[in-house]
Amino acid sequence: MRREFRPALAVSDHCIWCSPMTNALSRLLETRKWLLADGATGTNLFNMGLSAGDAPELWNVDKPEKIRALYRGPVEAGSDLFLTNTFGGNASRLKLHNAQDRVHELNRVGAELGREIADKAGRPVVVAGSVGPTGEIMEPMGSLTYDNAVEMFHEQAEGLKAGGADVLWVETISAPEEYKAAAEAAKRADMPWCGTMSFDTAGRTMMGMTSSDMVSMVNKLDHPPLAFGANCGVGASDLLRTVLGFAALGPELPLIAKGNAGIPKYVDGHIHYDGTPELMADYAVLARDSGATIIGGCCGTTPEHLVKMREALETRDPGPRPSLEEIAARLGGFSSASDGTGDDTAPARTRRRRRG
Repeated sequence: MRREFRPALAVSDHCIWCSPMTNALSRLLETRKWLLADGATGTNLFNMGLSAGDAPELWNVDKPEKIRALYRGPVEAGSDLFLTNTFGGNASRLKLHNAQDRVHELNRVGAELGREIADKAGRPVVVAGSVGPTGEIMEPMGSLTYDNAVEMFHEQAEGLKAGGADVLWVETISAPEEYKAAAEAAKRADMPWCGTMSFDTAGRTMMGMTSSDMVSMVNKLDHPPLAFGANCGVGASDLLRTVLGFAALGPELPLIAKGNAGIPKYVDGHIHYDGTPELMADYAVLARDSGATIIGGCCGTTPEHLVKMREALETRDPGPRPSLEEIAARLGGFSSASDGTGDDTAPARTRRRRRG
């Protein structure tokens, strides 16, 4: 059944949604205590028939109806923003599919389809242009230079801007230099942006960044994001521990939490995430209470999860900041004993407590 959602505050004579002075995401953040983001892109596309190894971005042109359906899913589930199907839409990743000359086109069309769905929602919905990592290793460990990374991100950003994206959404970044390059690209494109990193290696990113390192980096950017945080990683418990690490430092910018729907398991030839909609509802409330303002899901998160997450955020009263023990009891234990900063000890991963 399709659900109807209204803004949290009534709009009278002054239409804050129509003001040209601020961007769409900032306007929502000014009037809401939390926003529901979307869920997975890849997982849901695989459910629609995408084959492993194929470039999802090509579907923006080749199968636009499926991309419209992808976008409608979170909107109808109550999401306040959703990401475009452009995660791998940079020249480096598209080169693997001989599509490196189609960066602007594929990003523009991905955003145009999103704009079409958002504009029909009947309420403010933000189109966030997804910008994933280049897939290359930055110097000095690899061959990717900072300038080349900026150029790749800028090319993608211009396509998303042309298609009508409200904001750039940089995600799943591991290297600080790549995060900074994306920030510079957003500045060159004159676009607001948000940025998350993936803390998937014993509480650190693959390139060794901790939650405190990220807060320090964000505070020094010339073109800071509207919000920052963590996505993907190992599981919802680990991600919330990282969010607690952000919040402990008192950042002024809103925090983002986009955790996976449980832990991936290989079942009958494909990857299945074991997080139920009820578990993700618990995760959403814990994320809010941990300090996150923009809350969504990553791998394995479907519209069915999002419906329960929205319902929980709307009906459960805010609580105190949860302890690590409470997070482990409700979502399952942590994959490592520390968040990488050396300041905590986490409960071991345990069987989740199921809601009755």
